[in-house]
Amino acid sequence: MTQKEALDIMKMGYNVYLTGEAGTGKTYVLNEYIKYLKNKKIAIGVTATTGIAATHLDGVTIDSWSGLGIREYIRDDEMRELARKYHTKKRITEAKVLIIDEISMMHGYRFDEIEKIVRFMKASYASFGGLQVILSGDLFQLPPVSRDRENIDFVFKSKAWKSLDLRICYLASPKRHSERRFLQLLNDIRHNKIDETTYEILKEANENKFPDGFRPTRLYTHNVDVDMINKAELEKISSEPRFYYMSSVGPEKLVEGMQRNCLAPAVLELRIGALVMFVRNNYEAGYVNGTLGRVVGFDKDQDPIVKTLNNKKIEVKRASWTISEGEKTIAELTQIPLRLAWAITVHKSQGMTLDAAEIDLSKSFVEGMGYVALSRVKSLEGLKLLGINQMALRVNPEISEIDKELRETSEEISQNWKKMGFLKKIMKQRDFMYKLTS
Repeated sequence: MTQKEALDIMKMGYNVYLTGEAGTGKTYVLNEYIKYLKNKKIAIGVTATTGIAATHLDGVTIDSWSGLGIREYIRDDEMRELARKYHTKKRITEAKVLIIDEISMMHGYRFDEIEKIVRFMKASYASFGGLQVILSGDLFQLPPVSRDRENIDFVFKSKAWKSLDLRICYLASPKRHSERRFLQLLNDIRHNKIDETTYEILKEANENKFPDGFRPTRLYTHNVDVDMINKAELEKISSEPRFYYMSSVGPEKLVEGMQRNCLAPAVLELRIGALVMFVRNNYEAGYVNGTLGRVVGFDKDQDPIVKTLNNKKIEVKRASWTISEGEKTIAELTQIPLRLAWAITVHKSQGMTLDAAEIDLSKSFVEGMGYVALSRVKSLEGLKLLGINQMALRVNPEISEIDKELRETSEEISQNWKKMGFLKKIMKQRDFMYKLTS
């Protein structure tokens, strides 16, 4: 399915599961739909299962939005207490559309609890209280954390998932990857078709050479490796440091949650020569989330000047991360949209597009980790594999099976959409908008 088809189906009011291979533009489609709804002044719950994914949409975690928090289940007395919290009740009852990104990381039982909360708040027996629900994510990405890796509680096993009657929109035109051999490599991993050719391609990538003076970001599976490398590399630079402090506006607890989940650090230390990564999208300024570069100087305002891998110089200005309810901004963070980039975890890289990366998968501990890491990079030329273990390239067989069903269902929906007349599509979209605004 194309991005336009998926967007049109959302505008018709259907509940949607937006999925597809890495780099097919799922976040782009979500942002386009959010922009469309905001222009129509429709109240939206913009959420994601992780704080990092939420920042890509200027949203909050679904746990925070719903009020479920860190609880696994919510009792009836807790539900009644939650309903007495003015802001929680208000945002849920006023919302007309709920968006949840990175849905692959949601446990099925938690999804059921969130659905139960929304129904209670809206005093409705309808699934999610009658909200239009847009779910997005790739089941081949990192799964929900589970002690029993043989029986993972995937979100599609939940009662709430089944009650939504989801239209499957499976994007299939990669925007991140265009190199045929690399696409084939990723597809072979995705569909559990790894053979000697797979390892030969990865072995070839180890001979790649990067431009003089440029060291790509290293991806590791564990935080301890990342923190140690970034600190050590920065201390090697003798030039004068400059510090940039994050500013914030809004309720203390909300701001604290945003800071924990924002990829930009609360205190950013930079020096000329530091390897950095952009952590926001700003197409006009010439960078996206994951663009790599090196600090080459500071402008008259003491803001950093970054030279990217393609030799473009960018004067980096402060950016904002916001949380809104309706048209009102209730919390905001402001910081230079950079972080040190000698190393980053695979988990934090999810959703990024990297120009180049050296990837260490020797300590991979969960299925999908290798696929997530490798698919961050645009091409084989930008990839170097530092290590690998037996777990790294595994995918869950249960996911492989359901993926076939999702593809087939999406193809059928796409064909039906193509047969639908232009006037019928427009009328259905108008009817849905009338329902939301009436």
